[in-house]
Amino acid sequence: MRKVVVLIGSFLILCMSAGCNDSGKKENPAVAPAQLPEKKEDSTDNNPARKNIIFFGNSITAGYGVDPSKAFPALIQAKLDSLNLPYRVVNAGLSGETSAGGNSRIDWILHQPVYIFVLELGGNDGLRGISLSETSKNLQQIIDKVKLKYPSSKIILAGMQIPPNLGQSYTTQFRYLFQHLADTDKIYLVPFLLEGVGGVASLNQQDGIHPNVQGHKIVAENIWKVLQPLL
Repeated sequence: MRKVVVLIGSFLILCMSAGCNDSGKKENPAVAPAQLPEKKEDSTDNNPARKNIIFFGNSITAGYGVDPSKAFPALIQAKLDSLNLPYRVVNAGLSGETSAGGNSRIDWILHQPVYIFVLELGGNDGLRGISLSETSKNLQQIIDKVKLKYPSSKIILAGMQIPPNLGQSYTTQFRYLFQHLADTDKIYLVPFLLEGVGGVASLNQQDGIHPNVQGHKIVAENIWKVLQPLL
């Protein structure tokens, strides 16, 4: 199985993002930052015949707390390989990433060809109460940059949800933000990345925030349902 570095909660899981800091903000001491080398998005597989599937997200995508080979991007690569499909998964997950942080580094990620782009950001924004308009603007700009550089690429947006700490109105609007972007931009949507995992103690690590090995298997299936028809 190829090694891919993994990083993108549901109610509690989105909190995982809360433990990851935005630029200029300190980490929540309750959640240690993922120990990931910088710019580990590169893959060891340089076979030019393989088309890139880029997972661009936060600590969920980065696979916080689990072996990289057990995180959902690696599981997707294993499934692709088992089916002899010519695709190369690139994990561009970064623990603590917000939509603003993603928007600032997307140009660097786009130096490599993109066939399918999976966008898993926004959860940290919601947990910090960042304005919905700001989150939407950043996600839209990321989508626009991918479309501009690779017009034929296919984009999948991973939907997220947050706990109702900031009020039901904010929580509800946050949830529908992803559906609205997908409809507006005519891109593909995973309605809720952590469906079946968020809030389930047996599928999360001890922090109750990050998916464990079993949780990542379910996350991989949630992604696969949308990804597989595009291959």
